[in-house]
Amino acid sequence: MKPRISALVVNGFREARRNRVTVVVLAFAAFLVLSSSTIASAAIVTLDRVLVDVALGSASLLLVALAVYLSCGALNSEIQRRTIFIIMSKPISRSAFLMARVGSILLTLAVLESLMVVLFGFEVVLFRASFQPAQFVAFGMLFLELVVIVAFGVLMSTFSGPIVSAVVVAGLYLAGHQSRDTYARASRSASAVVRSVGRGVYYLLPNLDRLDYKAQAAYGLSVPTGDVLWSAAYGLAYAAVVLVIATLVFDRRDFK
Repeated sequence: MKPRISALVVNGFREARRNRVTVVVLAFAAFLVLSSSTIASAAIVTLDRVLVDVALGSASLLLVALAVYLSCGALNSEIQRRTIFIIMSKPISRSAFLMARVGSILLTLAVLESLMVVLFGFEVVLFRASFQPAQFVAFGMLFLELVVIVAFGVLMSTFSGPIVSAVVVAGLYLAGHQSRDTYARASRSASAVVRSVGRGVYYLLPNLDRLDYKAQAAYGLSVPTGDVLWSAAYGLAYAAVVLVIATLVFDRRDFK
C-alpha cells in the first residue's frame, strides 16, 4: 500500500511542478529583484525590517494563493479527466488516495517555500542584513498555516466545485486572521446572543494569527520555544481534524 501512495504523491508533485510551481518561483524572484531598489533606499535602521517584510509578505501571498488553487482543484481535475475511476479500480482505499493528494500538494508547497527561503537568504547576504531565529520560525509556521489551508481546500473539494471551494477557503483564511478581533468585538456587545455567537465563531474558525510570526521576524523579537510548540501543535491538530472530516465525506461520495 505504501509504495502505491508514494507513487501517487510523487506523480501529483510532478504534475504541479510542470504546471504551476516554476511560474510562481519566477514571480517571487522577480518581485524580490524589482523591490531591491526600494529596500536599498530604505533607512539603514529599517533595512532588516523592510527586507523581512517584503520576503515574508511575498512568500505568504503567493503560497497561500497557490495552496488554495491546488487544494480546491485536487479532486475536480481527477473527476473531469475521469482518472478517478481508474485509480479507484486499483487496490487502494479512498482515504489513502485523498491523503496522497494532500501529500503531493504539501510536498509541492514545501519545495517551493524552501526555494523562497534560499532566495531570501541571498537577499540577506546581498544587503548585509542579519539572520534572526524568528525569521526561520516565521517561515516554518507559514508552512503550518498552509497545511491548515490545504486541509480546508481538500475538504471543500470532496463535495463542491473548485470555484465555490476557493471562495469559501479564501474567506476562511481572511476570517481566520480576524478571529481574535471578532471575539473581542463580540465580547464588548451588550447582547448575550452576540457574545455567545462570537465565542462560538472564535473557537470554530482556525486561529491563523496564532501561526503568524511575521511581526516577530520583522522586528527581530525573541520567540519563546513553548509558544512555538503550542502553536505548531494547534495547527497540526486542527488540520488533522479537518482531514478526518474530509476523509469521511470522500468515502461516502458517489461519483456516478
